[in-house]
Amino acid sequence: MRAAVMYGAGDVRVEDRPDPKIVEPTDAVVRTVAACVCGSDLWPYRSMPATGTGRPMGHEFLGVVEETGAEVTGLRAGDLVVAPFTYSDNTCDYCAKGLQISCRHGGRYGFDGVDGGQGEAVRVPCADGTLVKLPVAADSALVPSLLALSDVMTTGHHGAVTAGVRRGDTVLVVGDGAVGLCAVIAARRLGAERIVLAGRHEERTALGREFGATDVVAERGAEGVARVRELTGGVAKVIEAVGTRQALDTALGAVLDGGTVSRLGAPQYEEGPLGRAGFLRNITLTGGASPARAYIERLLPDVLDGTIDPGRVFDRTFPLDRTPDAYRAMADRQVLKALVRP
Repeated sequence: MRAAVMYGAGDVRVEDRPDPKIVEPTDAVVRTVAACVCGSDLWPYRSMPATGTGRPMGHEFLGVVEETGAEVTGLRAGDLVVAPFTYSDNTCDYCAKGLQISCRHGGRYGFDGVDGGQGEAVRVPCADGTLVKLPVAADSALVPSLLALSDVMTTGHHGAVTAGVRRGDTVLVVGDGAVGLCAVIAARRLGAERIVLAGRHEERTALGREFGATDVVAERGAEGVARVRELTGGVAKVIEAVGTRQALDTALGAVLDGGTVSRLGAPQYEEGPLGRAGFLRNITLTGGASPARAYIERLLPDVLDGTIDPGRVFDRTFPLDRTPDAYRAMADRQVLKALVRP
């Protein structure tokens, strides 16, 4: 099969790799219908040391089941399924708490002999616990929004849930990338009355307004914090969807004492302002990697009936063999989120 492999910073290649096969009786092989490049894929794209073996890329995909292991009971060949961005058994103690990201038998695509999602097919471990069957055909117009449930929409929802967003709230979302825009959708879905989107890319913030943002703050740093406080007096609930120290500082600067900051962006820093000043403010710092599997079935009905349309974050489609172009386009901010079609 053809699949994307990263060999180092800026070096993504599409090459022939062995076709996936059933290894464990709980596996399924899924033929990919749609995949994408994630914002988190850009961090290794910018900084990964060169390697001679390469790393299969991609963790967001949707496809058709081709084969199942002997112990898979909930799926059969021909089912259209969406895969959360990590696999999990959905039965261990962590999964029972809705924390599938920490599943005792789970793992990540592209590691430990498991295929990446940016390819023609994927071996999915723990298939019964991982894959969610979809009640539409593979050519449905809903495929982009259903694919978004694999990561960005469920991650945005995780931010809104962990921030404690409720009806009537004022919420700040820091970051106008795909996750930040999906956090706007999620905050609006949970009833937020006012949503301030901190971002400076006009096309993206315009889409954010269509998703439900009521205000946009383009200023950054101290000026951005001052503008948020001027507009709102300070916010009690903040979703940080970038992962840089500057974004975290913005979130902490804008949040009210006693408020909550939910981190969604994969941190690109090792130290943060966790000393006495933050301690005295009684700020709750929460969020983290989303347990996407816990949210897919909760959000699925709203995608199916058109209440939410997160697939709009995909603003360009690339054939699989042009996946390296998709990475370049996203890294150069020419594309918000690239859809990949095998």
